[in-house]
Amino acid sequence: MSAFKVLIVEDSPTMRQLIVFALKRIRGLQISEANDGVDGLKKLSAERFDLIFTDINMPIMDGLKLVSLVRNDPGYKDVPIVIITTEGANEDRERALALGANEYITKPIQTTKIMDAARRLLPLTV
Repeated sequence: MSAFKVLIVEDSPTMRQLIVFALKRIRGLQISEANDGVDGLKKLSAERFDLIFTDINMPIMDGLKLVSLVRNDPGYKDVPIVIITTEGANEDRERALALGANEYITKPIQTTKIMDAARRLLPLTV
C-alpha cells in the first residue's frame, strides 16, 4: 500500500491536532506538522509531500506567502494545497486561489471537510 505524505502548516497546536485527527481517519497517509510558513518550507526542502494544508494567519511567514513560494518551486508547483483559515471573505478566498491554492476551507474545522479535501486531491484507492 502506498502512503501519501501530508504536511500541515498551522501555528495553533490545537488546530493542528484537529486536522491530524481528521486525516488519521484516512488510511495510507503519513502526516507531518509545521508551526509556520518558514518551518513548512524547511520540511518541504527536507522531504517530498503529496498534499499541503496551511493556515493563512501565522507568525513569521503566513500561509499566502507559503502558497506563493511553493507554486514558484518547480518541484512543488503541482502539489495540491488546501487553505484552512478564519478568513471567510470572498476576496481572501479569491486571492488564495489566484496564488495557487486548490481548496479553501473556513474555520471552524469540520472533520468531513478536511477528509473530503484530502480524498479529492490525492489519488486514494479507498
